[in-house]
This record gives sequence, C-alpha cells and structure tokens, in this order.
Amino acid sequence: MRFGKKAVLASIATAAALALSACGGGGTSGGSSSGGAVNGAGKTLNVFIGKNTTYPQQQQQWFDDTAAAFKKATGADLKFETFASGNDELTKIQTSAVSGQGPDIYSLGTTFTPTAVATGAFAQLTDDDWKALGGKDKFNQAALGISGPDQNKLYAVPFASRPFVMAYNKDLLKAAGIDKPATTWDGLAEQAKKATDASKGQYGMAIAYKDNFDPWKYIWAMSEQSGNKLVDGKTANINNDAVTKAYQTYFGWLTKDKVVDPASVGWTNSQALANFASGKAAFFLMTSTGSLNTLNSSAIKDKYDYALMPTQISDSAPSGARPVASILSGDNMGIASYSKNKDLALAFLKMVTDKDQQLSYQKIFGDLPTSSDALKSLSSAPHMAAVTDAAAKSFATPFTGAWADIQLALVNVTVQSIPDLASGNVSQANLSQRIKAAQDSAQQSLSRAK
Repeated sequence: MRFGKKAVLASIATAAALALSACGGGGTSGGSSSGGAVNGAGKTLNVFIGKNTTYPQQQQQWFDDTAAAFKKATGADLKFETFASGNDELTKIQTSAVSGQGPDIYSLGTTFTPTAVATGAFAQLTDDDWKALGGKDKFNQAALGISGPDQNKLYAVPFASRPFVMAYNKDLLKAAGIDKPATTWDGLAEQAKKATDASKGQYGMAIAYKDNFDPWKYIWAMSEQSGNKLVDGKTANINNDAVTKAYQTYFGWLTKDKVVDPASVGWTNSQALANFASGKAAFFLMTSTGSLNTLNSSAIKDKYDYALMPTQISDSAPSGARPVASILSGDNMGIASYSKNKDLALAFLKMVTDKDQQLSYQKIFGDLPTSSDALKSLSSAPHMAAVTDAAAKSFATPFTGAWADIQLALVNVTVQSIPDLASGNVSQANLSQRIKAAQDSAQQSLSRAK
C-alpha cells in the first residue's frame, strides 16, 4: 500500500495537531535487559521521541538508564533527541528521508503512523526482523493493528498502549439504583438520566465537547458499531444515517437528554476529568490510565472504577457491526529506511518491548504494555481489569495517509456546532451541512492518497 507524497504534504498541518495529543507522546523504556548478541562497539544508535512534559525528570533518568543498559548489552552508545510537536517530527522525517541521514528510530503516535509511513521513510519489517524482536506473538495482537496496512506489511513495532475506557462513580450509581455500567449507548443514556439531579449540580456524564481530540472518537466508535466503516478503500462514508445518528446521540446527551452539565460546551478533557473527580458526575467517558493520578488523589479516590465504554449502540447489533471498545491508541516505533544500524535498532526494540521493561515503564509513566505477557500480569491490579480488557478489544483506525485530515474533518463538525450546543439545539439542517462538508473534505484527502 503506497501513498502519494502530495497527500502527505497536505496533511502536515493537521498531523502537527494530531500526532501527539490524539494518542499521546512518544517514549522508550529503561532498565536492564538483553538487547541481543549484537556487537555495536564504536557505533551510536539515535532515537527520536516525544518530550514527556508531565514527567520530565523521570524521562531523563529513563534515558540514562536505557543508554547504560544498551551499552552493556551491545557496546553501542544510545543517543536520544526529543520533539515537542507532530509538526517537528514530520519535518524531521521528511528532511532525513531526503538527506538519507538522521535518527535511526522514531517514536510514532498510533494514529500518526500511517501518515509517517506514507513518506516512504520507514523500513518494512521482515519475518527475520520479527524473529529478532521475539516474534509477533510476543505482542498483544490488537496492538499490531496499526503497524501497517495489513499483517504482511508492517512498518512499526508497538511500544505503549493507551486504550480508552470510562470511569464511573460507584456511590452515585448505587444511589440511582444501578448495579453496573451499561454495555450499550442506549442503556448508558438511560442510566445517566437516573443519575442526574441538576438541582444539586449532579449530572450523569462528564463530557468534553470543546476538546480537540475527544469528539471524533465517539463518532468513529458508534459508526463502527453501526456497521459503517468511515473509510472503505478510496471511499469516505461519512455523509450517511449511521454518522448522523452518532452525532445526534453525542450532542443529544446535552440538548435532549439533559444528562450533561451545560458548562461542558466549553470543557476540554482535563476539565471534564476535574468535574468527575469532584464527585459531580456519574460517568466520565473517553479517559485512559492517564487519569489515575488525578482520581487517586481526588475526593472520590475510594469511590471510582473503570469500565469498558459501550461496545454496541443497542441490544441488537446490525450486520457488519464491530464491538469496538476503543481506538488503538498509544505509541509505535519505526526504523528509518536509511538507517545503517538496523541490527542495533532491532536489539533496542527487543529490549524495550520485553516483559520486565514494559512493566517497569508502566509503573513510571502509566502507559499499558504492548507485550502480551506483561499486559496479562496487570489485569488483577487495582482499576486495571477494564483497561487491559479494552487494550485487547481495541480496533485500529484506517491505515491511510489521509487519516489526519479525516480525523480533523470529524472534529470540525463538533467545533462548528459549539455555538448551537451552547444555545441548546443543533438543527438537522446545520448538522447535515457540516457532515456533508466533512464528507467532501475526507473524500478529497482520500483521492489524493495513492
């Protein structure tokens, strides 16, 4: 599967916004492990990863520990360079591809991986490469879903996973007579109504309508669960009843069902999290283990847990529906096609994806392992059962260099609807016009991709 470079260049602006925040910044792992019997004496392996602004000191220590372990295992030096935005990374990829020199390994956000691969700057991994890494079976199989266009053409190694789940307040659910969170969107809306008491400032859901990245994930999930693929080959499937229903459901929580605080029109994900953490909402959707630290130090630290988000629209699933629990979210690592240090790169990737290193990384930064053995060992940890379940039930977004533009087009429908949401109603005429615009934008991007 090849993509046109014009399509990649057209996606630079959107990729810059999406590459890190949509699925998180890049990273690598530390600790002691064997990187394989590779003699790298006198050589240097360069790794380009996202700067961790939440844990900068821990990341630097992690760099130092990883470099020491890699030096001991291979005799080679390990040099890390960080980037602060997707635009920085894409520019680096393109200039390095042209010059034939630069980092040996790049950390890539999962939804950014197709755009990066479309530049032609990454080496396709062979069967022997996967053997050097410990085999494909070493990884959670869902995590391989966006490493390439298909299982026979993989360009990236899964490193970290951040599946999305929903948090719920056990006390509020009990008070509303709810035994456990619903598994369908229709059922969840009904539970949210029972848990809402606007007179007390208490609502069924904490939703971030103004977040730059949350909205499209709901639409993608509901569309898949309705049997509608947003991208089918070179065709965009956005202007249809399934997508319209998804937006109506998403907006309706505020305008029709009244289960969302009206202030949520202006909330980002962090503001919705703060609202839930204060005990004012029964459910907080579209969150990850990144919320653990906040919730564990909040007023509801002993009152919350995580659950899968609904995997069906209603009790009856239509033909072609997929029970998606989350987008496949996290970080991959790719080897530059121009790298002269492929053996060292594979040794590094094996080291940082081995079980012990993955668990060490999870303890420090919270991201889930992509190692299947490491992931299984976490399933019994506090609050982790639903998260590890979501990791296994995550589905990849379409592997196309046009996805960054398509993702932004879906978000723009919500962005343009914010004034309507604030007034309490999104008319069908306005919604239809915005969905059609998203369809046109998506189709143009797909048509440019080759």
